[in-house]
Amino acid sequence: MALQKPDLSGQTAFITGTTRGIGKEIALALAEQGCNIVSTGKTSEKDADESEDGSGPDLEGSIEQTAREAREHGVEALPIQLDVRSEEAVNAAAERAIDEFGEVNIVINNASAIQLLTVEDLPPNRFDLMTDVNIRGTYLVSRAFAGHLREVENAWLLTNAPPVKIDRAPGEAPYAWSKLGMSFLTLSMASELGDGNVGCNTFWPVTAIDTRATRYFGLGTEDDWRTPEIVSDTVLEILSRDPASFTGNAVYDEELLQEAGVEDFSRYNLTEGDPAPGSAQLFDPEYSRSDE
Repeated sequence: MALQKPDLSGQTAFITGTTRGIGKEIALALAEQGCNIVSTGKTSEKDADESEDGSGPDLEGSIEQTAREAREHGVEALPIQLDVRSEEAVNAAAERAIDEFGEVNIVINNASAIQLLTVEDLPPNRFDLMTDVNIRGTYLVSRAFAGHLREVENAWLLTNAPPVKIDRAPGEAPYAWSKLGMSFLTLSMASELGDGNVGCNTFWPVTAIDTRATRYFGLGTEDDWRTPEIVSDTVLEILSRDPASFTGNAVYDEELLQEAGVEDFSRYNLTEGDPAPGSAQLFDPEYSRSDE
């Protein structure tokens, strides 16, 4: 059964971390459904003017490139260079987005830092980075838009973070605590924003996703990964629901899409056969699929 995707015409989404990977895939998937996009991240083409050789950012992708690709779907797109760790920058970005579009009704916390190391092996500066980007960034963005979301229709606050299932994560505790903190904040806001009928939910992939991070850190092989499209389809399925009633949920991509009628996941797989649920088991070692 094909996924029934929502009509998002006239709506606007503010998404963090859209230069590449999951964030970019979500931005373009929403744009394809008619949603205007505020593309935010640290990698901007204007950095080319500041580099010694004029070559610009070392990483592939930019907030401007994502905005251009979004506009190809006939929507408006605004790129904003943003460090989610900065209160001043986040507040200014939120104000600019609202001024530009009149209202923002979808806010997605996607930006994240990762380092899978033990407490002993992780340098303090990397701990601070994950804490500041993941937890502080989610807090600042959510706080900047909270009052606005209460006042608009079809309001959503979504975060790319796992369900809270554990109280320890040996070998990856600093990263796990930062990701679970993102979930804790978002799900708490389901009650805090309940009077405004804002749908506050988290989403997380069951399997690892093919991104620069999974390749850079060697988190498995292509046999273990799915494409970012499964995550963007999950976000679209959430947005097809009523935010007043579908709130306070921590969903797995596979499970939500199965509920929506998707039976064949092969389109998302990089190789034959469904990958193991490695991403879910990072934060829930006992996780297994219902049919296993």
